[in-house]
Amino acid sequence: MINYTVDSEGIATLEWDLPGRSQNVLNEQSMAAFAGAAQKALADPAVKGIVVASAKADFIAGGDLDMLLKADDAQVLSDNLGHWHRLLRALETTGKPVAAALNGNTLGGGLELALACHHRVASDAARFGFPEVTLGLLPGAGGTQRAPRLMGIQPALLLLTEGKRIKAAEAQKLGLLHAVVPAGKEREAARAWVLEAAAKNAVPGKDGKPGKTLQPWDQKGFKVPGGGVMTPGGMQIFMAGNAMLREKTQGNYPAPKHILSCVFEGMQTDIDTGLKNETRYFINLVRSPEAKNMIRSLFFFMQEANKLAGRPQDVPAQTYRKIGMLGAGMMGAGIAHAAASAGLDVVLLDATRESAEKGKACSAKLLAKRVAKSQLSQDGADAVLAHIHPTSDYADLAGCELVVEAVFEDRTLKAEVTKKTEAVISNDAIFASNTSTLPITGLAEASSRPANFIGLHFFSPAERMPLVEIILGKQTSPATLARAMDFVKAIGKTPIVVNDARGFYTSRVFSTYLVEGMALLSEGVSPALIENAGRIAGMPVGPLALADEVSLDLICKITRQTRTDLGAAYMAKPSDSTVELMVEKLGRLGKKNGHGFYDYPADARKHLWAGLAKHFPVKAEQPSLEAVIERLMLIQSIETIRCLEEGVLGAPRDADVGAILGWGYPPFRGGPIGQIHTMGVANFIAACDRIAEQCGDRFRPTDGLRKKLSEGSQFFTN
Repeated sequence: MINYTVDSEGIATLEWDLPGRSQNVLNEQSMAAFAGAAQKALADPAVKGIVVASAKADFIAGGDLDMLLKADDAQVLSDNLGHWHRLLRALETTGKPVAAALNGNTLGGGLELALACHHRVASDAARFGFPEVTLGLLPGAGGTQRAPRLMGIQPALLLLTEGKRIKAAEAQKLGLLHAVVPAGKEREAARAWVLEAAAKNAVPGKDGKPGKTLQPWDQKGFKVPGGGVMTPGGMQIFMAGNAMLREKTQGNYPAPKHILSCVFEGMQTDIDTGLKNETRYFINLVRSPEAKNMIRSLFFFMQEANKLAGRPQDVPAQTYRKIGMLGAGMMGAGIAHAAASAGLDVVLLDATRESAEKGKACSAKLLAKRVAKSQLSQDGADAVLAHIHPTSDYADLAGCELVVEAVFEDRTLKAEVTKKTEAVISNDAIFASNTSTLPITGLAEASSRPANFIGLHFFSPAERMPLVEIILGKQTSPATLARAMDFVKAIGKTPIVVNDARGFYTSRVFSTYLVEGMALLSEGVSPALIENAGRIAGMPVGPLALADEVSLDLICKITRQTRTDLGAAYMAKPSDSTVELMVEKLGRLGKKNGHGFYDYPADARKHLWAGLAKHFPVKAEQPSLEAVIERLMLIQSIETIRCLEEGVLGAPRDADVGAILGWGYPPFRGGPIGQIHTMGVANFIAACDRIAEQCGDRFRPTDGLRKKLSEGSQFFTN
């Protein structure tokens, strides 16, 4: 686990090499092993200095998140962190020089260990950062104390609260690294520094005692670079930081706030007191529902989805060389761009060559922006564009392993392009529809090979949005599913798999947020209260603004089509009359025509339409903010439960990943199922029953959920 060697010149190398894992992580076993090796080296008089290194491609990836997800005992956490802090302080203060040879990514707890070394040498290809905040945590092994003492308060706070990864050159410029060397030279450079430092220590000082290698903060007269907390500049940083943080997080994410507190308090004390403060804040976060939710959904569930959990195992992996894209509009152009960026040849087909060229031009604009920002070379941009072949000739689709259709939401048109495509492509090629509303089984009726027909629902803008909802028709084969999942992975997207149903999963549940917002409006709730409640709940924007973005006329068309398809079985939504009024009587279609629930003036910011008060009079007595938030969020969870019980969803994992990536569901809640888990099934049922008495059966908990309560079962275990 820790390979311990001492060379002929007395330099001990402590090499991390966790067995059975591709990356080194900090857990109870590895930390104990390192502590034993470090204490051995510190106690051995023959050891003049220490090099900390890794046998794997990266240094250390951070803390073991499985361990942190299960962690709940505050005293155990405190004891373990206390032992680790004392070990790192021993490395810093015993006097022997300690250097870190950082050969690859050095993140989280790995970077914290490196900062406790006196000297840090890194490969020029390495990346550095504190990603803990993105999972609801803070660096708990000294990161909030050592980073600002090395970098200064403001740059450290940016690194700690944003969770970004930076390159070695930038890390050196900021003061995190002492040297950057070509890959493979890290140990050599680290060892050379240790030998030099040890030689200096061997020379007695004026007091006749050997020298000691110490960190800057353990030396007399140390001051925080750039000024301390109580300087005018320091106070301004924290005042502005708190205000910006509140605006950005609405108080829903405690981790960045705790990071600010750790730095604010720690920079006014000695480092040992600062480490104790950090431990207290860290334990508070580890045990919080926000961290548990984010670790489970953003790490474990996302990891499972990206590893294609649920992929039929007996199907050989499909590699892609050439795909077809039907429709060069905004969605089709975005999908084509994503595929071309992944190195695939894309036949971009539209009704005319001119329309197809416009789709390719969209990619050219996106690439030009990246070149202008030095994110991509011009040669790289040209290579991506060379993969896109605009055309209006279906014959060009020959040889495509997969074709994605993104034409207008019209069954007749979709059937036409399906038949034209299948006349050209091979019998084993996949045909995928990007529809977001029309059932896949129905669309597959136009196909001569329905086993190869599948839904691939991308999200706009397709070149940026990470989720793809894979929809299985009744005749879609397991092999087609497996190969479709391989395609999604090949273009760098995250898949969830759902079964065919009206609205599938994402569109169906996402719409409940919009519907509930419009229901509240029709009941006389202030539109400003509705919108603020949505944002404070953690959603990207309020439900009325989001309805405008989707476009009210599209919502109206979908409602009409659904009513026609279902006939007497159609269940009216509380938003139906509101949408009809806005579209058919008032001509307010949403953002697309500049007039919806909001007005969109050309020379000013959007604002709620003043005419709403006339058509939706505001009642004198308003519900509380908490009551509005409750309705907007619980309706999403209850509809998700219905999707699970009806078999639309196969697993809670897909529900939560799909919600977070698909429509911006707040990660601190974990997802629609994560929200139920956090509340507890009993509390969730009680809340929904209470709201159902006031608002109707759309809030009524399902029998399956009540059964889960009676059985005492949970959706997840930590």
